[in-house]
Amino acid sequence: MNVKYVNPFVQAAFEVFKTEANLEARRGALSLQSSACTSDDVTVLISVVGQARGVVLYSMSEKTVMRIVSNIMGQPFEEFDSLAQSGVAEIGNVITGRASSLLAEEGIEVRISPPVLILGKGTLVSTLDFQRLVVPM
Repeated sequence: MNVKYVNPFVQAAFEVFKTEANLEARRGALSLQSSACTSDDVTVLISVVGQARGVVLYSMSEKTVMRIVSNIMGQPFEEFDSLAQSGVAEIGNVITGRASSLLAEEGIEVRISPPVLILGKGTLVSTLDFQRLVVPM
C-alpha cells in the first residue's frame, strides 16, 4: 500500500477526532491483516473510487463509539440506539470526506460512497477477503 493514499486518512481521523469529538487520538503500531470478517463491534464501511480505489473500514468497540458520539453530541449516550449508530456512520463519512479533500490537494481525485454500518464483531463481509492495512488509534 502506498503511504500517499494512507496518510490522508490517518491525518483526517486525527483532525476530525480533535475538532468534532474533542479527543486526542494516538496512533498504534501498523499491521497488515487479511480477513473477510469485521474486527470489532462496530464497523463503518465506505467505498472510494476515482484515481485511488478501495474500501475504508473504521472498526471500533461499542464503548469507543459511545464515547465519540457522546462528545460530539455534548450529552451522554447510555445505549447504542439509532441516533448513536447514525452518529458513528457520519463520523466515518466526515473522516473520509476530509481525506478526499487532502487527496485532492495532492492531485488525486476520488469520490466516496455513503457509509454502511456493520454491527457485530466477526461479521462476514464476503467482498473483504483481501489484505488491509490496520492503523489503530
